[in-house]
Amino acid sequence: MPRSAFSHVRNWVFDLDNTLYPPAMRLFDQIEVKMTDFVMRRLGVGRARADQLRKDYWAQYGTTLAGLMHHHGIAPEDYLLEVHDISFDALEPDPHLSDLISQLPGRKIVYTNGSAPYAAQVLKARGLEAAFDAIYGVENAGYAPKPGRAAFEKVFALDGLDPETGAMFEDDARNLAAPHAMGMRTVHVAPAPEPADHIHHHTDDLTGFLRALR
Repeated sequence: MPRSAFSHVRNWVFDLDNTLYPPAMRLFDQIEVKMTDFVMRRLGVGRARADQLRKDYWAQYGTTLAGLMHHHGIAPEDYLLEVHDISFDALEPDPHLSDLISQLPGRKIVYTNGSAPYAAQVLKARGLEAAFDAIYGVENAGYAPKPGRAAFEKVFALDGLDPETGAMFEDDARNLAAPHAMGMRTVHVAPAPEPADHIHHHTDDLTGFLRALR
């Protein structure tokens, strides 16, 4: 991976879940259970049906919440509070990753389809909070989720971020299509690569990838 590919980057955008902590920590498993429980209770359906709706809405809209808002008029605030009320004990601090992110030239932000308060808790548990200049959640995009380009445009405008000098790190490959179209370098952070024209780089080791950029 040539360092020169990132020589122009001064805006570093990181997804949160399964990007800034390893998927093996399985934090999101708790959230999926909470989402299914919420759907069961609010829609009055059984667990199997609720679990299927959770997956279907995520696949179609980018988040389960977006599907619930579109089809059932669910208020996002209550949903986000409930599904993010989890234990963070599975997360471990990573001071080396914090140092590597801090040393990147320019501005560093987190942009997640979760809520900003939830992201702040994750960063605190990982010891990464000092590495970032700002946190943006789905609420900052008016609850429009990634992978929609309008969501990225709203958050980047809010931050004053120029995508042409940006790089996006993300575990969900589809969420890199819009950043790529906007002129960003794209890095797929996942156990296995998904070859696609909108992915410039793949890594299964974020720490090692950032170390190579130094």
